[in-house]
Amino acid sequence: MSHFLQEADAVVVGGGVIGASVAFHLTCAGLRPVLCEGLDLASGSSGACDGLVFLQSKKPGIHLHLALESQRRLEALRCVLPMEFEYLRRGGLVVIGDEAEYAAMERYVTAQRQNGLDVRLVDGCEARRLEPALAAGTHAAAYSPLDAQINPLRLTFALAAGARRNGARILTRTRVTGFERRAGAICAVATSRGSIQTGTVVLATGADTPRLASLMGLDLPIRPRRGQLLVTAPLAPLLRHCLISAHYIAVKYDPALAARDGASVSMEQTERGNLLLGSTREFAGYDRHTTVAGIQSIAAACTRIVPALKTVQVIRSFAGLRPWTPDGLPLLGPVPEVPGLLLAAGHEGDGIALSAITGALIAEWITSGHPHIDVQDFSPARFSDRASPKLAVNGIAS
Repeated sequence: MSHFLQEADAVVVGGGVIGASVAFHLTCAGLRPVLCEGLDLASGSSGACDGLVFLQSKKPGIHLHLALESQRRLEALRCVLPMEFEYLRRGGLVVIGDEAEYAAMERYVTAQRQNGLDVRLVDGCEARRLEPALAAGTHAAAYSPLDAQINPLRLTFALAAGARRNGARILTRTRVTGFERRAGAICAVATSRGSIQTGTVVLATGADTPRLASLMGLDLPIRPRRGQLLVTAPLAPLLRHCLISAHYIAVKYDPALAARDGASVSMEQTERGNLLLGSTREFAGYDRHTTVAGIQSIAAACTRIVPALKTVQVIRSFAGLRPWTPDGLPLLGPVPEVPGLLLAAGHEGDGIALSAITGALIAEWITSGHPHIDVQDFSPARFSDRASPKLAVNGIAS
């Protein structure tokens, strides 16, 4: 094992889409960060998720506002990054199953329209005209032409390649093992390959963030939430749009609807013709295995909405761990208890959609201390009553 001691303007921990975005945006601001990833790029949730950039699933208010800006930035990045990442703005439908879901979605859509989203409710006939593959008995849907999809693996690689081209150092197979602090503030990061001197650390480590934060005595309310997905064999074009079910939104924001029976559904058809079908939302610890029950529930829910899927061959299944938070919002920005530490974690299923704006905001915090958007609702300080940082002066917090 070679040991090295070097300095970095910032150390970004985590090589998923969020970490890669943070590193890229830091280089755009003129900094030279080091990104440390314990395995390979996109080896965590960014490589085990769907690619929906679905605006309709974002809670009206600042959450939706960030998603809209993030989408604009993703579209602009197609002309900036050195790799193509299969961005397709296909529009999206939220499929509504019955009158109770329609009443809830009517309120939800009204709030989204008031917050600037181009979205409208359509009846079952109009929904089937937009998406002929929908079941004949489709009750209704919410439609937005802005919803899109992306290849999350290629997006992660493209952001990392852009960061590297701009001067960032990307260290894969490099585990972070501790943080050195002086007078409470971060001054170095210990890794499996040696120590990196820095006064700024960004944890962009998804569901693994609580473990790393605990090395600094922090107790973060992020839990892994398993999402299982199915992949079909390549097909001729079947879906014109990205699809989710109203229950998908309910499990995130509406406890009354979330308590109803049914699985949350997401569907997209990739450029290569494969369909990604999801997904479960399970608290199963850090278990990333798929289950027979999970696969069956996804298949049953998806075929009810798109009956043609009953004859489609599923070629594999996989599961990723979404970083869940109690209020459904990520933790973004500085941690008051540990000067020099910033969080960019807890996005749950919104990491792909919010990746571009997250990287930009974290870079603004680091370079100017004031992001251009007021994101106090995402501040890690909202959970500060859970934090009890240990003192670690001139040593490794553990």
